[in-house]
Amino acid sequence: MRPPETIRVHFVGERGRPRTAPTGVLDYASIVIEAMAFESTVGRAEESIQLMSAAADPVRWRLLTELSAAGTRCVCDLQPVAAVAPNVLSYHLKVLREAGLVTSAKRGRWVDYTLAPAAHARLQQALPTTGVLAASTL
Repeated sequence: MRPPETIRVHFVGERGRPRTAPTGVLDYASIVIEAMAFESTVGRAEESIQLMSAAADPVRWRLLTELSAAGTRCVCDLQPVAAVAPNVLSYHLKVLREAGLVTSAKRGRWVDYTLAPAAHARLQQALPTTGVLAASTL
């Protein structure tokens, strides 16, 4: 389901200054504030969608699960977990790195991967039911 489109209504007077809204229409300030709040919500939703999309792939989910359970792992140890070709594994790790879910550190020829410190919290906050879950666990 797509969010409703943002409708911007600007009442402009002389020299581009806002003017009083016509009778029966919300005042300019409340329209702008409402539009700003909506854009903020849409921005957070898009961020959440991108984060969840990065984690939702089965290969990337297995990698996140392994890193969560085992801590820091060498890329050579992640190869059997991912069960994909090395170039595909590199791609999936790059996606997770760009999403900020894992961090990497080069060690000679090898690269060690670790689950990012805030990965759990970020994924939980990305869920649309975070507020409901938090309230039900209290």
